Amino acid sequence: MIDRRTFGKVIGVGAAGTAAASLIGLNSSAAVASSSSGPGTEGAAPSLTPGTGGGSFPALKQVRAGELSIGYAEVGPADGPAVILLHGWPYDIHSYVEVAPLLAAQGYRVIVPYLRGHGTTTFLSSTTFRNAQQSVIAYDIIALMDALKIKKAVFGGFDWGSRTADIIAALWPKRCRALVSVTGYLITNREKNKQPLPPAAEWAWWYQYYFATERGALGFEQYRHDFAKLIWHNVSPSWNFDDATFDRTAAAFHNEEYVPIVIHNYRWRLGLAQGDPRHDGVEARLAAAPNIAVPTITLDGELDPFTPAGDGAAYRAKFTGPYDHRTLKGIGHNVPQEAPEAFARAVLDVARF
Repeated sequence: MIDRRTFGKVIGVGAAGTAAASLIGLNSSAAVASSSSGPGTEGAAPSLTPGTGGGSFPALKQVRAGELSIGYAEVGPADGPAVILLHGWPYDIHSYVEVAPLLAAQGYRVIVPYLRGHGTTTFLSSTTFRNAQQSVIAYDIIALMDALKIKKAVFGGFDWGSRTADIIAALWPKRCRALVSVTGYLITNREKNKQPLPPAAEWAWWYQYYFATERGALGFEQYRHDFAKLIWHNVSPSWNFDDATFDRTAAAFHNEEYVPIVIHNYRWRLGLAQGDPRHDGVEARLAAAPNIAVPTITLDGELDPFTPAGDGAAYRAKFTGPYDHRTLKGIGHNVPQEAPEAFARAVLDVARF
């Protein structure tokens, strides 16, 4: 999920706010409110045909990349411009199962990898530190690009995926052609994370405090399926997903590294677990909150309890290049799966900035 400091800027979120959100009725479509026209979008945009994914990807691929054997889906022409789509937690590559074919139909080579600890992505060595600090996940994706001989890509992400894409755009802009980032700027500063938030805001982070305990780690191991389903309902109150949709993603949680990676990620963010000292220099750069200068579209789900108030104003100053912000009405946290056409449209538009 998103960074606590970003969440601290949310207005009206807490026990009452989340409970109220859970009572909001279903909304079958996402209305998009854009804060600006965005550069380079004046020409006719290509049309999108919804529902072309059929609910599944072609046979998954595997590639050795850095410390991992990364499992990934690939659709579209092999010689097309690359788009890399990054999922969050507790989700998997199927958040993009309808987005990917929309982009492939426009000539893009779309890569959707399982993050470390998920699905068919595994460690190459049993002795490798099961590390999930923010920088190492970004290194995984750079290693994937190198393995697939992708010099530059458009990135799209939400949740953990937004953070990873933000880091690559900030620190390796030559590898990032453009960016679509849900909930905007999610690069973590662990020192700031040590500062308490108002009680109503802290309430929504119950799972982070749960994960900080051994009881929580054991409970997450035992109830990983129910845990994820509860999160899905809480953060996407208008998304009427069925059991088959959830179970398709939940299969990715049976990776033997899933629990250690998730627990380490959240403990690391709160300063309760150490990262790899080799990445201290990069983490220091990230703690300084570097600006992102690549062309960017930020997306917020209106019903996502982690969306900051102000139509992107909370993070607008961090994006210094061509930029547009869009709020998706009636949409929660899992933006690409709840609003695939709007997400695909943002990728196509930002590639034209």
